[in-house]
Amino acid sequence: MKVNDQLKIYAEMTEAALEKYLPAAKTPFAASDTLIEAMRYSLIGGGKRIRAALCLEFCRLCGGDPEAALPFACAIEMAHAYSLIHDDLPCMDDDDMRRGKPSCHVAYGEATAVLAGDALQSLAFETASSADLPADRVAAALKTFSACIGCAGMCGGQAMDLDAESVPSDEATLIETSRKKTGAMIVAASKLGCIAAGAEVNQIYSAEKYASALGLSFQMIDDVLDVESTAAELGKPIGSDEKSGKTTFVSLFGVEETMKKASLLTESAKAALSIFGNDAKFLKDLADYLYSRRS
Repeated sequence: MKVNDQLKIYAEMTEAALEKYLPAAKTPFAASDTLIEAMRYSLIGGGKRIRAALCLEFCRLCGGDPEAALPFACAIEMAHAYSLIHDDLPCMDDDDMRRGKPSCHVAYGEATAVLAGDALQSLAFETASSADLPADRVAAALKTFSACIGCAGMCGGQAMDLDAESVPSDEATLIETSRKKTGAMIVAASKLGCIAAGAEVNQIYSAEKYASALGLSFQMIDDVLDVESTAAELGKPIGSDEKSGKTTFVSLFGVEETMKKASLLTESAKAALSIFGNDAKFLKDLADYLYSRRS
């Protein structure tokens, strides 16, 4: 099966599950309908669901039922959506477009956008904790999830990214920023899939190695696309890093060298899956697909 076909299957599974976990509007004592609309606007029908796919596929690869990992996959997508809402705010990256449509704060106002992001983060933990899995697996997943999106993970990486607007980054700092801001959620998605399946320690270790290399490569390709792609292709503004004065892999190494580094990381990611044998074909193809993407 082609990568796009399997991604579509996992995306459809995730979309259906997200509808189940989202709160309903127009019910007694429900949250503001506007808040719920803003949550749905940013979460439903957007993106390729790469993180959800990683969670579901690693669950399958480790001998579990992907359906059982859906609450974790949905939680990851909720947290990702919340991070994008907050990243786009004027106090952060100040981007007016996301996934080909106005950013949440443009569509609903800054205050509602902040609340929508907050509510999605909270809903992510509620959803993950509802998984019909052994209690020790749910507890392990919540601990992993918390670490990957907190100050030692995604939020910490965003703070480092903001610091980079005033102080140029060297290569080591840029790599650490990328591993936190972009890579941590990709690692979380992969590990949560393993945890859902009750994977062995060596399987979780291989998944983490794969995801860590994949996440760093993903950021490098993002940096290249920010200077070589178009706003129409990306569904968001281009050239924003250069305008803000941020150090990127492209500003440090140029496009050609950045692509070489991303290629080496892609190969490292695929090599990390050796313990799974031929059964890891989709994840290997996915690594190549993400390296070659244009959006």
